[in-house]
Amino acid sequence: MGKFVHAVSVILCLALALAQPAFAVQPDEVMKDPAKEARARELSRELRCMVCQNQSIDDSEAPLARDLRLLVRERIAAGDSNTQVIDFLVSRYGEYVLLKPRFEGQTLLLWLLTPLALGGGAFGLWWQHRRRSRLATNDRDERGALTPEEEVRLQKLFASQASETPE
Repeated sequence: MGKFVHAVSVILCLALALAQPAFAVQPDEVMKDPAKEARARELSRELRCMVCQNQSIDDSEAPLARDLRLLVRERIAAGDSNTQVIDFLVSRYGEYVLLKPRFEGQTLLLWLLTPLALGGGAFGLWWQHRRRSRLATNDRDERGALTPEEEVRLQKLFASQASETPE
């Protein structure tokens, strides 16, 4: 029984190690020129499937993603540059088709919101720490300062203890 479990686990490990990622690109979509196919795959990884939403058209098996992959390959075959293909798709489907939006005026808030939120949080933590430290210092000063009467009484206590302590 132990050998069987060991053999099954070895086979399973080998199967997982040799497994290739599954891409949704069908064999009939692949371009004959490897350089153009590499460009098409690169562009497909940058474009969002509008059905799956957070998946690239390269990974999606949705019919719309297939149509977009074919459209990218058609534009590349027609001689368009990567920028022209992206611009064509953005003009047709809007900025949402890009998985990584462009850094423009209309997407400025999207790009800057995270750093601003982190910076604001760090500033808030620093301010709170500073405020607490200041309050603790003020509180300590108010509690730690003895009145003249308390100082006289403390001196008397020290003096009486010193006289009672045998040397």
